[in-house]
Amino acid sequence: MKKDIPQLKVEDIAIAIVPRTDQEDAKDEELWDTYLINLKEAPIKSVLINTRGYGELNGSETKTSSLRYFFDEIGPLEYVKIEAILVKVFELTNEYWVSFQYDNYLYDKKYVFVKGSINEINFTTIPFIGRKGVMIR
Repeated sequence: MKKDIPQLKVEDIAIAIVPRTDQEDAKDEELWDTYLINLKEAPIKSVLINTRGYGELNGSETKTSSLRYFFDEIGPLEYVKIEAILVKVFELTNEYWVSFQYDNYLYDKKYVFVKGSINEINFTTIPFIGRKGVMIR
């Protein structure tokens, strides 16, 4: 029965979007980096991340490519770089759907950065990375 399936909440996993410190790598467009942060004291395994952006840009509906990333394992209190993100897509809603295995259960959670939320007003110090950025936990 459905009631017998445990509904476990994702805790201690975060997505952070951080500006690059060296803009020479960015060429013509300003790039930021996206990270998945494991704040747990144990590793997470079989990590699958689906990313996409959507919304209205310059008066028309826009969707970015849907990209998928896979990591066999992310160690305890570690982070991994997911992808680079262009500043111009901050005007879209950016979604990161993360699923992973932990303690013999499969977890998943959507992290949604709504239009305009990736902004210096929302900056916090990102754990382990030690730089300012926007983070959803």
